[in-house]
Amino acid sequence: MWRSLVSLWQLPLVTMLATASTSLLAADRYRVDSEHTYSSFEYLHWGLSRQSGRFDKNSGNIQIDVSQDGSTKSGSIDLSIDATSVNTGSDLFDKTLRSASFFDVVSFPVIRFQSDKLLFDGEQLRQVEGQLSIKGITRPVTLQISHFHCRFMLLYLKQACGANGEATVKRSDYDLGRYVPFVSDDITLRFSIEAIRE
Repeated sequence: MWRSLVSLWQLPLVTMLATASTSLLAADRYRVDSEHTYSSFEYLHWGLSRQSGRFDKNSGNIQIDVSQDGSTKSGSIDLSIDATSVNTGSDLFDKTLRSASFFDVVSFPVIRFQSDKLLFDGEQLRQVEGQLSIKGITRPVTLQISHFHCRFMLLYLKQACGANGEATVKRSDYDLGRYVPFVSDDITLRFSIEAIRE
């Protein structure tokens, strides 16, 4: 009987805590707009010039969580990049990058970035800490956000958000280190993302 009374006493408390935690955060889920989302990279080519390329096919979801009083924000990102969509403007070079010497797209067709730590300063997203997976290798990466904005888009009749961010990683950390040091090991990753609220 005592256990039953304790259980009856705990039930309202558990219910109250569950309700409180639910009401503390409002989550908005956004689908990545593949038409306006690009992932790119930049590297130093034999000390001569900075060269770049990009991945044309990107997909995923973003969630932005806002506290009930609007004072704090957080969220998560799950971005998938189609490694076969690498585009440098050179068919020959694209074929080389898709080969086993670099991205090995037959065995590893998807590059993935996942984060559950979006760091806001008021309304502005400043930093995203996550995990980048390339060729089955996952390492922590921190994106510095240079631009972030949300607005209602008449084109979609929905809320949309966009951001630009970048990070520097080492190619050799992801088994992409061919021709180092003649081609720089350090590579700058840039993300231009737009997403539409579901």
